[in-house]
Amino acid sequence: MCRNIKTLHNFEPAATDEEIRAAALQYVRKVSGSTKPSKANEAVFARAVDEIAHVTHHLLAELVTAAPPRDREVEAARAKARAEKRFGQAA
Repeated sequence: MCRNIKTLHNFEPAATDEEIRAAALQYVRKVSGSTKPSKANEAVFARAVDEIAHVTHHLLAELVTAAPPRDREVEAARAKARAEKRFGQAA
């Protein structure tokens, strides 16, 4: 579950609200141990995702780095190359 959380800091362009929410959702899924909450827990689950997304947004806005921003396309190509090396090329 948690492997889908991507690094969001120091990219150009900055992380979108959708990316932040997706990371928050993956975090809540991992911590709660369920991908889809029961009806009794839906409200708590949704509130946790909202709160974590909110805090994550503030965290990303306040982090400071001297490193130049990373390029999303370059990082995606590197990840693809690592996956191909690890798992082999798809047929």
